[in-house]
Amino acid sequence: QVQLVESGGGLVKPGGSLTLSCAASGFTFSSYPLYWYRQAPGKERLLIASIFENGGSHFAEFVRGRFTASRDNARKEVYLQMNDLTPEDTALYVCNVLTDNNYWGPGTQVTVSS
Repeated sequence: QVQLVESGGGLVKPGGSLTLSCAASGFTFSSYPLYWYRQAPGKERLLIASIFENGGSHFAEFVRGRFTASRDNARKEVYLQMNDLTPEDTALYVCNVLTDNNYWGPGTQVTVSS
């Protein structure tokens, strides 16, 4: 059974940093890209980062240069390093993988506020 569990969210001040983690299980982790999405209240869920099997990554334009991502295939985890956070980054951050089905974690809340 595929499971994704995010962690690392919290309250941070503008300009601060956070690193999110997503622990995965139930599938051959190294064989799939994983994705980070975010959803702000009342807004649609947006793709912000793709982390490919070889460790390469791609980011949405609105976070490019501020966010980086990586994966540890041995630990079956992906990470999202977020820097220079703004209030507009406040959202529920969710991990996703598409195997035989589209799987989502419950998400971790990030709140950027002074």
